[in-house]
Amino acid sequence: MLLNNWSIGVIPDCTCTPLRKFNDPRGWLAEIFREDELHDALWPAMAYLSLTEPGVARGPHAHEDQTDLFVFFDGFFEVHLWDNRSDAASFGIHQVLLLGETHPATLLVPPGVVHGYRNVSEKAALILNCPNRLYAGKNKQEPVDEIRHEDDPNTPFII
Repeated sequence: MLLNNWSIGVIPDCTCTPLRKFNDPRGWLAEIFREDELHDALWPAMAYLSLTEPGVARGPHAHEDQTDLFVFFDGFFEVHLWDNRSDAASFGIHQVLLLGETHPATLLVPPGVVHGYRNVSEKAALILNCPNRLYAGKNKQEPVDEIRHEDDPNTPFII
């Protein structure tokens, strides 16, 4: 069920954790995830980088089973989350985050939460995603777990 009247708020299941940078004369290092801090059902099954040009949006879309673990560390992104899970306490909430180089963080997005982001930097910027499911399943032989909204002219999910 799609909602047309979203309330601005926080979606507790979408965990945003600031990256703690360890700096030295060579640069910096930051832990993305640790198995002792992440439930084993959420451990990454793969990882990929994407580069997004300035002003470009990716999404919005959701997953039925997949949890995304995004790492925003480059550029500056306006991230939108909509809780479209009818059984969630935060159903109907729209959350907006500003993440990237000046606010580096990981963002855990569970199944059913519609998400998308726009690069609001003046440069192309990278994002890392470490989802807990393989894209198109083992050997890319399964349907892709995506519910896409970006091509729907009547979508309530606007970035």
